[in-house]
Amino acid sequence: MNTIGTRLRLTIFGSSHGPGTGCVLDGVPPGIEVDREDIQREMDLRRPSGALGTPRTEEDLVEVLAGVVDGATTGAPVVLFIANRDTDSSKYERFRTTPRPGHADLTALKKYGESADLRGGGQFSGRMTAPMVAAGAVAKEVLRTIGVQVAAYTQKLGPIEDREERTFKEVRRQGRDNPVRAADPAIALDMIHEIMEARTEEDSVGGVVRCLTVGLPIGVGEPFFDSLEGELAKMVFSIPGVKGVEFGAGFRAAGLRGSENNDAFQVRDGDIYTVTNNAGGVLGGLSNGMPLDMKVAFKPTASISREQKSVDLERMEDTTIKVEGRHDPCIVPRAVVVVEAATALVLADLCLRGDFIA
Repeated sequence: MNTIGTRLRLTIFGSSHGPGTGCVLDGVPPGIEVDREDIQREMDLRRPSGALGTPRTEEDLVEVLAGVVDGATTGAPVVLFIANRDTDSSKYERFRTTPRPGHADLTALKKYGESADLRGGGQFSGRMTAPMVAAGAVAKEVLRTIGVQVAAYTQKLGPIEDREERTFKEVRRQGRDNPVRAADPAIALDMIHEIMEARTEEDSVGGVVRCLTVGLPIGVGEPFFDSLEGELAKMVFSIPGVKGVEFGAGFRAAGLRGSENNDAFQVRDGDIYTVTNNAGGVLGGLSNGMPLDMKVAFKPTASISREQKSVDLERMEDTTIKVEGRHDPCIVPRAVVVVEAATALVLADLCLRGDFIA
């Protein structure tokens, strides 16, 4: 289904090479301040930067079609639309007979038959994250009313990894000031070099986005099956290219003992904190008041210029394929704001469900 959420329900529509993409965000409380320019700034962060991505002749312009009057939500569904202004569908027809490795061509053809829209990846395209980012900008404003903030950065890109324990302020300040969305300018240069090297070699590279959330009150989440981690994981796995999600110590916790992994409690300034945050801000499927710490792994971009092995579906024999056209050597920098949006949408929904937001 193309709808997710309970109290705050997001429905996305459109396709990569159709007239456009958009969303309906239902359940937004009335009186939330929404500025189209603020949404546009979030959208601009999703654009590729210079030689690190594919060229676009025009930016993705967001239209607010309903649900906002005089800069504030009305309580009606918020409808957002982004027109597709720069598309070329001519190169995609051949993928009906020769599917691209790493793409959804084969699975889409098997599920939808001749009706499958393979232009630009159709409904499986990363283009579908554009309305998610626009809706996420609204969700961030909903969360702002209770002091919750979300920020993400590129923590790993190929072999280049930022091993420092970054604060939320660092991420917020540095993560948007360089084209790879790194939290350290020196590491950003290494990441840029890695992307350019992959492009030169007609290849691609993946990475990890780390997302931090602060200000989340204790108790956000709806166990058993609607836990905080479960709802976030479901949303994040809807982002094309995501292959892994972990919270706090994540898989590293499997190699620790309980005495090492448990986060000891302490009282500081009249509030309860934990000494460490191996749990990533979640206990029992509920937020525990510590920063929510999530890492999202992205595979290398599937479209590469190198010749690859495939099959001819008409002749049922092996063949090769070389993907032409525009494709990013790395989607991770563009995905940083997408992860932020996905996180904000889930948290706003859960906060509304738990009556943390009036």
